[in-house]
Amino acid sequence: MVKWLWLSLLTLILDQGSKLAVDKSMQLYQSIPVIPYFNLTYVHNTGAAFSFLSEAGGWQRWFFAGLALVISVVITIWLVRLKSHETLLAVALALVLGGAAGNLIDRLAYGYVIDFLDVYYQDWHWPAFNIADSAITLGVILMLAESFGLGHAKQADAL
Repeated sequence: MVKWLWLSLLTLILDQGSKLAVDKSMQLYQSIPVIPYFNLTYVHNTGAAFSFLSEAGGWQRWFFAGLALVISVVITIWLVRLKSHETLLAVALALVLGGAAGNLIDRLAYGYVIDFLDVYYQDWHWPAFNIADSAITLGVILMLAESFGLGHAKQADAL
């Protein structure tokens, strides 16, 4: 199912392009209202998802970079070994791979991940995220859906 690597590449291009655009056009911590409950807010995340371990002192940069690299290799091997009928799982893995690669590039290049999508309600803000995080989340949701049978061909009952 190597044919799905185009989706990983598209995810990576959209992620890195959007991060470069935000970095070039916004100041750190600047927030631009887009629609109610959604802003573009430029932040740096030195931790993992939802800023987990962001104040850990620096070691987490290399830990998360190494983890992303190992996960990317495992996902690539998994993707290559899929059968042709495992389309939903291939899409899910391609999204996770593209997102992991996007955030890995940030960690290696800058020491942090650029986040800018800010969803909020009144004074409560969800932790800022990016396109890579969105792709990873969607990929995991699709993997869960696939594990519950979504995308599986109906099989006739054997009598």
